Amino acid sequence: MKKLFLFVSLALFIGLNAQTKITLEDVWVKSTFRQQFPDGYNAMNDGLRYTELEGDDLVTYEIKSGKKIDVLVKGSDVKFDGKILPLSGYSFSPDESKIILSKESDHIYRRSSKAFHYIFDIKSKSLTELSKNGKQMFPTFSKDSKKVAFVRDNNLFYKNLENGEEIQVTTDGANNKIKNGWGDWVYEEEFSLANYFDWSDDGKYLAFIRWDETNVKEYSMDMYNGGLYPDKVTFKYPKAGEDNSIVSVHIYDVASKKTVTADIGAEKDIYIPRITWTADANLCIQRMNRLQNKIELLFANAATGASKVILTEEAKTYIDITDNLTFLPGNKGFIWSSEMDEFNHLYYYDMNGKLVNQITKGNWDVIEFKGYDEKTGTLFYLSTERGAINRDLYSVKLNGSGKKLLSTAEGTTEADFTNGFKYYVSSYSNANTPTVFELHTADGKLVKVLEDNKALVEKMKPYNFSKKEFFTFKTSEGVELNGWMIKPQNFDAGKKYPVYMTAYNGPGSNMVNNSWGGAGWDQLLAQEGYMVVCVDGRGTLGRGRQFKHCTYLQLGKLETIDQIEAAKYIGNLPYVDKARIGFQGWSYGGYMASLLISKGADYFKAAIAVAPVTNWKYYDNIYTERFLRKPADNKSGYEDNSPVNFVKQIKGKFLLVHGAGDDNVHYQNSMEMAKTLVMHNIPFEFMTYPNKNHGIYGGNTRLHLYTKILNFVKQNL
Repeated sequence: MKKLFLFVSLALFIGLNAQTKITLEDVWVKSTFRQQFPDGYNAMNDGLRYTELEGDDLVTYEIKSGKKIDVLVKGSDVKFDGKILPLSGYSFSPDESKIILSKESDHIYRRSSKAFHYIFDIKSKSLTELSKNGKQMFPTFSKDSKKVAFVRDNNLFYKNLENGEEIQVTTDGANNKIKNGWGDWVYEEEFSLANYFDWSDDGKYLAFIRWDETNVKEYSMDMYNGGLYPDKVTFKYPKAGEDNSIVSVHIYDVASKKTVTADIGAEKDIYIPRITWTADANLCIQRMNRLQNKIELLFANAATGASKVILTEEAKTYIDITDNLTFLPGNKGFIWSSEMDEFNHLYYYDMNGKLVNQITKGNWDVIEFKGYDEKTGTLFYLSTERGAINRDLYSVKLNGSGKKLLSTAEGTTEADFTNGFKYYVSSYSNANTPTVFELHTADGKLVKVLEDNKALVEKMKPYNFSKKEFFTFKTSEGVELNGWMIKPQNFDAGKKYPVYMTAYNGPGSNMVNNSWGGAGWDQLLAQEGYMVVCVDGRGTLGRGRQFKHCTYLQLGKLETIDQIEAAKYIGNLPYVDKARIGFQGWSYGGYMASLLISKGADYFKAAIAVAPVTNWKYYDNIYTERFLRKPADNKSGYEDNSPVNFVKQIKGKFLLVHGAGDDNVHYQNSMEMAKTLVMHNIPFEFMTYPNKNHGIYGGNTRLHLYTKILNFVKQNL
């Protein structure tokens, strides 16, 4: 009896203290801690209904009640050549009479792909190919839903859906030479847009940008696909200080089939980051100088191309490109965002470019403009008014009055509004709470919870996750920085722990956010006995223009100082072993890791740099010159903060990782770094991922990468 009692007691003790272990497979293969998202909510034009796939059918529901209304499209009706085409990835025409579908999509760059597209007419139940002449890019309906424009082989086309005719708008498109309607690589990456054509509201005109890449130098990558010789991928990539594409803006008249060229001035070394139509068929062109510290809004006449400057903004540093420009209905003016008063705010201008009033004010930043409700004269936006680590939803009147906080709790709120601004779907989370999705009326009233992720919360309980805790500290220069830490599981303040620091710290970024960042890699490290720490240094977002722009002309300098200061602060905590602090970063974070293991050699025992920039002269010109200007104009800014120049200072362990198919931060960066490390006989580890791009993913790639990283951390921290 005594032995049995002892066995039961021991089993009970083990059961009470048992803790489920996170594995790398949980994080990178099984997605064990993946959040759930609400199905559907592809809201329709009336703002009262939404569509959702139910099995193979497309079904309409009432937003407010969630009640099923009707089967809009039967999946069995969507056939081409006798085969059913899946409805996944559908999108509506503006009048909702048709849907567009795709198959066999090929990814190109970050925001571009090509596929076979099909148009399904809901009333007639007919399915037609968009084009029989090859895969298409960016299929875009005209506002009257009668035409669809697209790019193929670097030329712009459109299809007349009423008679089935395919019309070719441009004919000079050529690979690595001329692009029509599709931004060149550097526009797509750094201006966050690939599709550069736009229908006028009346459907009479199709505006587009043309890129002449002739003088842009090429970059090549070898792709290893099993052939006797590697496949070579070659594309135009303008590096810092090098020639850009020459851009021009054109307006095609559908009726006459003639194209006019818009007047964008005599200067060729410029950027045209955005074009959009006004309600009265003027084309609004955003023109920016090469230094990116001056932006102008031009209105161009659709018939003649003649233009005039409506608005000019200049800065001593740089100006960000956003999609916040919004024209009010009835030509009543436009909304524009700017940092002109040292914080990012919204402004209301008339159509002549005269300022009517500043809409938002305060020592905080508007992060995103969500839209304008014409009927109530209300704007909606996200801001950092309640702290740089938070994101909150607000509404305000066009004249700046009646500001209202719509977020219901401190943390991060996002919102997507239905047409007509009757409802919005909010997503809310904080650092230790998975996302809760809710449906609200426009005034913030909760209608219903769509997904609360309680199942994920329950699933996480056996793993005994450590809480993410926020902290602030002041550097020796008196700069207050925000950070978070995750302490090791079963934390004992009497012990001393190794620290795994991570950051991105690129201009206008944030990693110290009061939002759900997932429950995976960081928690696995905490489970293994490491304290995980992240600090947003100078240059990051949400604290005004001065804080964000202070790294101008010396990218990497202040950020490195701040991360070293963070290591000093963390190292002085009584439960930290300051001799075992490491740093890992990806992309700009990899650049930081490379600087910290060299310039910060006395404070970091080990560093992991994934896909890092190691010399700014190797990176693209739009990004690099925005912050550093051209190499010829700022030699010290480039040389004094490029890691390749400081390898002799490295004392600790260094792991360098790069994808050989990285079209963004070229493999060249790590190869030059490795060459210099070898030249100076500095030991390091190097991991290459053949054919993988900047994200280094696909199949078991992430599992392999993080197995390598975890082993490196265990061996060296």
